[in-house]
Amino acid sequence: MNSWISRRVLVALAIGLAACGDDEAGPAQPDQAEPATAGCHDGRASDSPALYQVCYPASWNGDLVVYAHGYIPGDQPLAVPDDEVDGQSVAQIVTSTGAAYAGTSYRANGLVADQAVGDVAQLVADVRQRFEPDPARVFVVGVSEGGLVAALSAEQHPELFAGALAACGPVGDFTAQIDYFGDFRVLFDWYFPDVIPGGPVDVPDSVRTQWSTVFVPRIIEALQNDPLAALELLVVAGAPHDPQDLLSVGTTVIGALSYDVFALVDARARLGGQPYDNVGRQYHGSPNDAGLNAGVARVTADPAARAGLATFETTGAITIPVSLVHTTGDPIVPSAQSELYAAKVAGQGAAGLLELTTVDRFGHCSFTQSELLDAFAGLLGRASAAARVD
Repeated sequence: MNSWISRRVLVALAIGLAACGDDEAGPAQPDQAEPATAGCHDGRASDSPALYQVCYPASWNGDLVVYAHGYIPGDQPLAVPDDEVDGQSVAQIVTSTGAAYAGTSYRANGLVADQAVGDVAQLVADVRQRFEPDPARVFVVGVSEGGLVAALSAEQHPELFAGALAACGPVGDFTAQIDYFGDFRVLFDWYFPDVIPGGPVDVPDSVRTQWSTVFVPRIIEALQNDPLAALELLVVAGAPHDPQDLLSVGTTVIGALSYDVFALVDARARLGGQPYDNVGRQYHGSPNDAGLNAGVARVTADPAARAGLATFETTGAITIPVSLVHTTGDPIVPSAQSELYAAKVAGQGAAGLLELTTVDRFGHCSFTQSELLDAFAGLLGRASAAARVD
């Protein structure tokens, strides 16, 4: 769920070589397979509006890394992501160590993780049909919402992938992730009333259209006028900040509220109802918890929409190596999401297939190239070991 706030932090996982150029978008299903020539090749999925790009290095080692991007607001046009890490595109990073890269726009933007699993699977099929030779191994790598896509892909399509890496994604409990954003807005309104019109589930269109120009400055001013209330808000919401950088308080607040303003409306449209619920939830950490819990707004979810969140939930039933990477101070997708997924996997008796790496840092998907490449190198090693056992 990320990632769109700060596109440069959106990850790249794997390996990469020369910069990729763009070809004209070709047919998704040509009569004859094309040779896997160095450079980037654009196309459109054979069964959906999804766009894709496939990039090959000059000397290909036979591996293919499929990249699942993070959250993009539903009203944005479809495009293959151009995410960067440390100033290099994901495609460049991937191809620089000999693997091929494939990225998809998905068939739509917004809350589409469940559908994106199908788009990722279709991309693998389209690459195999359009280019030759076939990749020897395929890995799926995702960040933020794409991290959830990667985890779901590993669970639902293990026959397609040799391994999966999910970074900073809501992989452990998607319902809790929705509630995290709704709770943050409810608590913000308690501490800073009348700063944002509407509520967590009835945001006026004017708030979205004027978010950056009007409401972000208004929120920052409110935080500056009452910094103690701002810090208390983060404590009660369970949202991190960097104690060495007070500006991180604003980063956390603006980031979490942005997802309430933009992502929850997507969820409502996708699910046909309002999925957030805080009835009976008790908040803790304020000087007067009784007054807080008596005074905060209470929101009742539409039962069908709440139940519809199940389609985004992982099971932890994995049969291929999976790696998780998370920063300890993630203000958008709490690091507890990865811990919850690890518990799910252990409950399925598959703990030996999972590796969890935490990075002690504030920020959403705020990894360095070396950290991500190290995590991916570990996944490659575990996938090779698993293949030898088989």
